[in-house]
Amino acid sequence: MDKALQTMIDNMPEKTGKSLSEWKEFLKTKSFSKHSEAVNFLKKEHNVTHGFANTIVALSKEENESSSDFVENQYKGKENLLPIYKSMLAVIKEFGEDVTITPKKTSVSIIRKKQFALIKPATKTRIDLGLKFKDKPTTARLENSGPFGTMCTHRVRLSNVNDIDDELKKWLLESYQNAE
Repeated sequence: MDKALQTMIDNMPEKTGKSLSEWKEFLKTKSFSKHSEAVNFLKKEHNVTHGFANTIVALSKEENESSSDFVENQYKGKENLLPIYKSMLAVIKEFGEDVTITPKKTSVSIIRKKQFALIKPATKTRIDLGLKFKDKPTTARLENSGPFGTMCTHRVRLSNVNDIDDELKKWLLESYQNAE
């Protein structure tokens, strides 16, 4: 853990009147739709400074959302895309024991030593698969990274389980092999 963050957590009881675990328990009884609402609540109702309020809310959220929650939330209203997601994971898991699957709030990072793929439900009918290559030209199907920016070099749009064909599997494997 970052030293400044640890110092802030250590100073929390003296500066805010409660420990981090006490704040986390307290926030479990509340419901806020936005991060800023919770921060403002702590500032106004409990006279917590902005820095402490922001830290308390951020660390409380981390604990409340598990990896499975992240994936579940990504596919809410897009359940028809789950078979594509699950099929892609099955292919990726075949590559080896050194693959780490890391769900985040809006996407799932696929990592070897470096991230080599990113899976993101882009719309209600499409998953965007980001891949990382060195000097690979784009094609009609293997597009530039688009919304992924520098996280990936290329993107493939998937609307159907049948889109996970031999060509896509080859690209996934190549991206995996580049991530040594």
